[in-house]
Amino acid sequence: MSLWGTLTGKKSSSHPSSSSRSSPLEITLQDPASTTSYQPTNTFDPSSAQDVSSFLGGSSLPDPSQLHPLAGLNRQTLDYLSLDESALSDLPGSRSALPSRGWSDDLTYGTGVTYLTALTLGGTYGMVEGLRRSPASAPPKLRLNSVLNSVTRRGPFLGNSAGIIAMVYNGVNSIIGHFRGKHDSANSIVAGALSGMLFKSTRGVRPMMISGGLVAGAAGVWAVSDALLRTLDDIS
Repeated sequence: MSLWGTLTGKKSSSHPSSSSRSSPLEITLQDPASTTSYQPTNTFDPSSAQDVSSFLGGSSLPDPSQLHPLAGLNRQTLDYLSLDESALSDLPGSRSALPSRGWSDDLTYGTGVTYLTALTLGGTYGMVEGLRRSPASAPPKLRLNSVLNSVTRRGPFLGNSAGIIAMVYNGVNSIIGHFRGKHDSANSIVAGALSGMLFKSTRGVRPMMISGGLVAGAAGVWAVSDALLRTLDDIS
C-alpha cells in the first residue's frame, strides 16, 4: 500500500490472478467418422405396399348391415306395430271434397284452406281499393304505396278472422259428429252458427246473431255443395 493510500484510507484494489480469470470458450471438435451414425432397423420394400382394394376388401372392416340398431334382433320372434296412416275416417258422412283421416285432418286442412282463401280475397279487395283511392295523376310510387297499405290492411284482417272461425267451426263440427255418430248438413249448420256467435260474443246479442247467421249460411252452402259433389262422383 502506498503512502497516499495510508493517509487517505483508500484500500488498494486487488487484481485477480491470471489463474482466476475466466478462460475463453473452448470448442471441442470431434471427428465425424468417430460418431455413431443412425442405421434404420426396418427398410421399406415397395413391392410389399398394399393398394386401396386391399383395405376396402379386407375382413377388418365391419359389415354395414350390422350397424343398424335392429341388426341383432330375431325377425321370427319380433312383433311389429303396424300403423295404417292412410286409412280414411269410416264415420258416416265424413267423406268430403278433401280426403280426411279424422278430426285432425279436418282441423288442419279446413283452417288452412279457409285462411288462404280469405287472405287472397282480402288482398285482392285491398288492391282494388288502393287503386281507386289514389288519383290517376299521382306518381307511381304513391299509387304503389296506397295499394300496399290497402292490401296489408284488408288481407290479413280477413284471413285471420276467417281462420279463427274455421278453426272453431271444425272443432265444434268434429265434436258434434263424434257424439251423433255421423257427419251431415245439420252438423255443419249448427257448428257454423255456434262458431259465428262465439266470434262476435263480445259485441252484443245483435252482432252475435248476425255473425252466427252468416257463418251458418256459409256452412250450409258448403254442406250442400259437398253433397252435390259426392253425388256426382258416385254417379260417374
